[in-house]
Amino acid sequence: MAAFLEPESRAAGAGLCLGNFVFGCELTGSTRSYTFKVDEDDDSEHILALSMVCLTGGAKDECNVVEVVGRNRQNQEIAVPVANLKLSCQPVLSLDNFQLQPPVTFHLKSGSGPVHLTGRHQIMHRRALSEEEESEEEEEEELAPVMPAKKQQRRQ
Repeated sequence: MAAFLEPESRAAGAGLCLGNFVFGCELTGSTRSYTFKVDEDDDSEHILALSMVCLTGGAKDECNVVEVVGRNRQNQEIAVPVANLKLSCQPVLSLDNFQLQPPVTFHLKSGSGPVHLTGRHQIMHRRALSEEEESEEEEEEELAPVMPAKKQQRRQ
């Protein structure tokens, strides 16, 4: 189960708009994986920033290992365990906005959960610049070259 709330949009620099959505999914013994993906035709940049993984009500005192399956820089699939939770010693783990690019799959490799993952889905896309903004941007890019300082001779 995934949850997305209304975006909170704001300007985030020259030509970028940012939308933030709340993300959450639950892994259990019956639903052992969840895949977060976006529309391939979307030219926006999507980032999933995970903030927390925690055991929820009904969890047993057993090791619950959560694994993330994504792609590395060489576009090869890679699986990495990100959490090992146990009710009696570590029921919650902060991931401090661990950033992933979709598509990404979360697997409950061991244990029966329920394990809840929370975070933010960030969407960044280019907005159309007006002609005035484009000319200002070009002016900023055209900086004069830096010339070396001239040495001054000392007077004696």
